[in-house]
Amino acid sequence: MEVKKQLLSLTPYKPGKPIEEVKKEFGLEKVIKLASNENPYGSSPKAVEAIKQETLKLTLYPDGYASELRTAVANFLNVKETEILFGNGSDEVIQILCRSLLTKDTNTVMATPTFSQYKHNAVIEGAEIREIPLVDGQHDLDKMLESIDDETRIVWICSPNNPTGTYVNKDRLHVFLQRVPETTLVAIDEAYYEYATALDYPETIPLLSQYKNLIILRTFSKAYGLAALRVGYGVANTELLQKIEPAREPFNTSRLAQAAACASIEDQTFIEECRKKNTKGLQQYYDFCEEHKLSYYPSETNFILIDFKHYEGDAIFNYLLQKGIIIRSGNALGFPTSIRITVGSEEENKEILEHLHTFLQEHAVQS
Repeated sequence: MEVKKQLLSLTPYKPGKPIEEVKKEFGLEKVIKLASNENPYGSSPKAVEAIKQETLKLTLYPDGYASELRTAVANFLNVKETEILFGNGSDEVIQILCRSLLTKDTNTVMATPTFSQYKHNAVIEGAEIREIPLVDGQHDLDKMLESIDDETRIVWICSPNNPTGTYVNKDRLHVFLQRVPETTLVAIDEAYYEYATALDYPETIPLLSQYKNLIILRTFSKAYGLAALRVGYGVANTELLQKIEPAREPFNTSRLAQAAACASIEDQTFIEECRKKNTKGLQQYYDFCEEHKLSYYPSETNFILIDFKHYEGDAIFNYLLQKGIIIRSGNALGFPTSIRITVGSEEENKEILEHLHTFLQEHAVQS
């Protein structure tokens, strides 16, 4: 049987190695996973309790409109309930946008390297991909603007960006939005919004009233610690969402996900605590990089990309894997001599940094 020819050029998304697989492969009892940017502090106790209550209703379909969660998010963000589109993770919102707007006669503009699913879904729809290289880890907004034409349907801004952790500041974003044609949708992916602490990190929700061609993507998978439940959302003007809503699958967010997300959004104390711990964790890595003169991008996320210059990311990945620590090699992320590490607990960060220190010592002796 024949499938779309563009599928033949793609490979399935490859997540970080599962903990159980690593334990079995290397005969380990303890494994630390710092590969998928999950919250090392778990999720809100309120979310856990909400899930327990919801398990009594597993025979019932979820609310396809996610009414209770919709009200909670709308109140929290101070937007209309009709301005929210829920997805099975923000990944599905990306898929819905591509499915709704892209065809073989259109194009989409994005940075590179950035989150892989923008390109992945655009390829499936047969659209032309226009990738603009990062400059010093940052989106080159001027070049991205130059790449937009009458057939550009979506321009993607991942801020903070995965895998660099960098962001587009308030002034640069405002200038960019003013220059993008109204016929092009600007999708700002803020999956790591809750971790951002930069003073000039933009508050984008208020911009929705000014720019009808803007959608903001967020998720409960990262800081909220609900990655297993898969619930994300997009915020945009009502007219746009009404047009693309038919591309959303029915019952695409589960009862458990909706209940946990409702409870989580009410527990901002938990989010604030996680943000503070994450900031301290990042400093552990910054100090290590300064000590060993390693290049890195200051991060507004819960991960850090570190360039080890003379060493392949794959080599460091394999070295740490044998020690029971799972990270991501930068090789598949567009940074072959780098590794991306999720910021863990203070103890987890200390352990991985000790191993990295040993790695550098061992290779310095051999050189």
